[in-house]
Amino acid sequence: MVNPLQRIGILTGGGDCPGLNAVIRAVTKTALYRHKLEVFGIEDGFLGLVQNRIAPLTSDNVSNILTLGGTVLGTSNKCDPTRYPIENGDADPQFKNVTDRCLEHIKHHQIDALVVIGGDGTMSCAANFVRMGVNCIGVPKTIDNDLEGTDVTFGFATARFIATAALDRIHTTAASHHRAMIVEVMGRNAGWIALHAGVASGSDIILIPEIPYDIDKICEAVLARSRHGKRFSILCISEGAAPLNGKQVVDHYDPTSPDPIRLGGVGKVIATQIEDKTGIETRTTVLGHVQRGGTPVPEDRVLATEFGHAAIEALMAGKKNRLIVMQGRTVTDTDLLAAEGKQRKIPLDHPLVKAARDVGVQFGD
Repeated sequence: MVNPLQRIGILTGGGDCPGLNAVIRAVTKTALYRHKLEVFGIEDGFLGLVQNRIAPLTSDNVSNILTLGGTVLGTSNKCDPTRYPIENGDADPQFKNVTDRCLEHIKHHQIDALVVIGGDGTMSCAANFVRMGVNCIGVPKTIDNDLEGTDVTFGFATARFIATAALDRIHTTAASHHRAMIVEVMGRNAGWIALHAGVASGSDIILIPEIPYDIDKICEAVLARSRHGKRFSILCISEGAAPLNGKQVVDHYDPTSPDPIRLGGVGKVIATQIEDKTGIETRTTVLGHVQRGGTPVPEDRVLATEFGHAAIEALMAGKKNRLIVMQGRTVTDTDLLAAEGKQRKIPLDHPLVKAARDVGVQFGD
């Protein structure tokens, strides 16, 4: 039987994270070595698809990239082909749907299927191409670990490690200076990094988007530690944490982005409130993009390799429009469209939340 697939395209969309190159390597080498397919790399995510920046990938292109952070293909978290910015000379940006341009480029390069690596925003873009008749296999990437349908995304383990290491270092400074120390980590609407890194580091207070906080209860917890001879407190806070009946702290807006709201600054807000209410000196460290960079930990390299290999195997099995996922300890696949526009948040009854509460961690509620 003649294989109906001859050429595949691969792109990385959204924010970068450790493990992307491991997926690119696994997809390309599996396709080339095992199935004799041609592989085309699409530069800078969907932006490269719009601008026809597409070129063949060889084994040489993907050799020695397993341990590299970032993505050799480049990425963009601003390009949604259904909302592509156009130059008009006006202060207010205007947008155009250029999906048809992307389809022309796919046809020109005779690409039979796309392997799309990204998070919730990237999968929503992929869903648009699915509806246009393009076979897309999604590979879940995000340090936030918040993509619906999979128990874990690659990139999360490395981000968790980086955040934990930072909290461990902050711990010694807090103890030496008898301060409350805040570490603000990424996590817009899901607090997986803060929860895991906070528990791993022994943080005293963990604030996540899923549990609105009461600043008075936070201050009470800090003061209670001081009264019991513990002259410092460690707080691990998601950037998306918000007060009860309040709003998330917005750093700025980017009208050119499909997701224009940029969060940041909640740590500073809470630090000021703690100092004002308790008199305890409080400092804030914002990890920001440090969590995205650098060499992936072995766990992410292995998971990314499994996901990349599974993407090609799904295609060769005749599957269409699937999302490669980890469920339990098994790599499998699910409907890509089911993940569109959804985020996997922490359930309030999650076992790790309960375990943290039972060992004395406060969540500000």
